[in-house]
Amino acid sequence: MTDELKPGVSAVISTWNKAGSLRENLKALFGQVRPPDEVIVVDNASEDGTAAMVEKSFPGVRFFKMPDSSAGACETFNLGFRAVRHEFTAIMDDDVVAPPDWLDRIMNRFASEPASTAMISSKVVEPGMPDSFLHSDEVNAERYMSTFRGCGTVARTAVIAKAGYYDEKFFIYGNERDLSARVLGLGYRILQYPSATINHETPFGMKAGSRSLYFHTRNYWLFSFKNCKWTSVFLSTIKLSLRAAGVSKPDHYAKDATGTIGIEKSLRETRGGLWIALKATLAAFCLLPYCLRRRKVCRSSDFKPPLA
Repeated sequence: MTDELKPGVSAVISTWNKAGSLRENLKALFGQVRPPDEVIVVDNASEDGTAAMVEKSFPGVRFFKMPDSSAGACETFNLGFRAVRHEFTAIMDDDVVAPPDWLDRIMNRFASEPASTAMISSKVVEPGMPDSFLHSDEVNAERYMSTFRGCGTVARTAVIAKAGYYDEKFFIYGNERDLSARVLGLGYRILQYPSATINHETPFGMKAGSRSLYFHTRNYWLFSFKNCKWTSVFLSTIKLSLRAAGVSKPDHYAKDATGTIGIEKSLRETRGGLWIALKATLAAFCLLPYCLRRRKVCRSSDFKPPLA
């Protein structure tokens, strides 16, 4: 296929106070065998010289700066998504580094996929990733799945627009799974393509700390209220509660990004973890009317609720 006939790709990156990581990300992007046709960076009012670095070293980047840092990742990504000018959108975190053939591999795979494939998600390699996960046959199997990794996925721009982008009530964490449910509900599919790998600076599993625990817990409920059958909500909640209490343990790591990997450790090691999880649950129930107004149970054969 000639360059004139190749579909265009816009890379969208949300960043906050990670100028060094963003520099490496952009260097890798512009060094791709098939570079994106445009790169959009949305900066959540960083205070570490991010804007100056991009302006000086990467003048071709379309740069948007939020007026302050109060916006969540969902809002900043959505600003970038709405600015996209091309047929495909590469969704990327600021702290990833893509091998030179990353985008070329994904776009070549899209060329052999039906139009019903809306997203192709990379295999993400992270520090601390157990060998049992990294080299698992299940994890490394090409498959259609119920979610995508927001740090390295390429999507059809029109589909994520039709699905409504990220739900900004999520603020941060779990927003990918929620968007996935709406994409699947429209009749599209999400391909996990382990042949395309991307390196993520953030360690494997749930990020430590009270903020992470709060939003992971709250957003688990929001996602469930909006997208899952009530029986699934009940059963998944029991499983999660037993794991959090240490009564049961998963047999193996979930092969897809569920947002719950490491929650037992987070509850145990975060000061006041149980109280934080309770507050998050109460906050989610306060948003129940919001969720019910948007509730649409996903009935795609690819869909799986967390901890299914």
